Amino acid sequence: MNQKEWLVLEKRVTGWIKEAGERLKQSLSAPLEVSCKSAHNDLVTNMDKEIEKFLVGKIKEYYPGHKIVSEEGFGDAPDSTDGILWYLDPIDGTINFVMQQRFFAISIGVYENGSGRAAFIYDVMVDELFHCLAGNGAYRNDVRLAPLKKVEVEDALIDLSATWIKPNRRIDQDVLTEIVRRCSGTRAYGSASIELAYVAAGLIDAYFTMRLSPWDFGAGLILIHEVGGVATRADGTAIDTLSRTSILAAGPALHEEIAQHIGRQVAAGKYLNEPD
Repeated sequence: MNQKEWLVLEKRVTGWIKEAGERLKQSLSAPLEVSCKSAHNDLVTNMDKEIEKFLVGKIKEYYPGHKIVSEEGFGDAPDSTDGILWYLDPIDGTINFVMQQRFFAISIGVYENGSGRAAFIYDVMVDELFHCLAGNGAYRNDVRLAPLKKVEVEDALIDLSATWIKPNRRIDQDVLTEIVRRCSGTRAYGSASIELAYVAAGLIDAYFTMRLSPWDFGAGLILIHEVGGVATRADGTAIDTLSRTSILAAGPALHEEIAQHIGRQVAAGKYLNEPD
């Protein structure tokens, strides 16, 4: 696709995502159909399915040759990153959607031959769209995001769910204890796409998680890279955008310090178990 075609795509997706967001807002005044998937805290609603079906339909109508990686089963199952892939999460933060009616987002990332080209993360309830076309700057609504500044651990606000540092989870509870002790504070919002967008916008300084699916992080990685940030797996290696993975995202210096700290802990015998 050429630059003009990407600009047309940006305009289309912005319209689709705003329409989908309005549907979600309206749905909050009616009873939801809620069921569990893999666990009691892994929820899906009728609106997850309705919004994904709507967005997949739009993509297939205008871009029939593209492939879609999505959460609720209306997309495709590509086995390579060749061509153009869309990473779609219709409601990222379904528990928040059901229980809080805030801190949930619609997330769409578009890649071409493995390279991030367009990102859209729409925080529905506050009407904030984090978006970018690669090479053209990243934006929070109409305000351009600044390149990430260097931040020391002691001054950093780090997004880290406490579930990952409980005993017997995927990471030894002591691996990040020193980082948590040294940093200015920790946060957890329960929506990976919003959390990655917040790193890109400088609202938090780093994000760490031990298990995300491609639709969770597809758009967020593009935003992070557009503002000069770094995103890798927890061990500092490259992310496979077709697989579940851990994620460590931050500005370059902070990312390096946290990744090196994790590496030293693992070398000392602490466990770090990547997703199956």
